[in-house]
Amino acid sequence: MPAVRDNKLQQRFELDVEGGLAFANYRLTADSVIITHTETPRALRGRGIASELVKGVLELIRADGRRVIAGCSFVADYLAKHPEYADLTP
Repeated sequence: MPAVRDNKLQQRFELDVEGGLAFANYRLTADSVIITHTETPRALRGRGIASELVKGVLELIRADGRRVIAGCSFVADYLAKHPEYADLTP
């Protein structure tokens, strides 16, 4: 699977998959990234792509030394199911 990238110009994390684009919009605060919306192309849903996207996003946020605020339900659910990322939440 390709790597998640940070498209700073559009303030979203992106993941290219089979000609489609999954993304997570965000806003920055002084020390956190607020993920406001995640989206996977309809044709690619149900295959774990959104989870791969969020996992990559969290790894990028961790590497940047920031925290994450789940502003969308998918990210909140992902964080609840993956305690290994608890250190990223306020």
